[in-house]
Amino acid sequence: MDQIVTNALALVKARLGITSTVRDEYLSKIIEGVAYELSEVNGLSLSSDNSFQLMFVVDLSTWRYQNRDESGSMPRHLKFRLHNLIINGGGNDGNV
Repeated sequence: MDQIVTNALALVKARLGITSTVRDEYLSKIIEGVAYELSEVNGLSLSSDNSFQLMFVVDLSTWRYQNRDESGSMPRHLKFRLHNLIINGGGNDGNV
């Protein structure tokens, strides 16, 4: 999971246009939370080699960072991609 956080951090910062390290700790915690939720709550086996999974972590982390003060629900395109990940990635117990 550490490799996913490291890879995702660089991509999230690039997407947001952040070049300094001032927000690294905050962004890392958001990314860790997203990765934990995907693996523990949704039962996905995340791999840093899977670019579809990595980009979903980046996109969801970026959305959570930008919408931290709003109570809006997840956008449809992220929900759709999450459902695809769950269907294609399977769960820990294989009963998806």
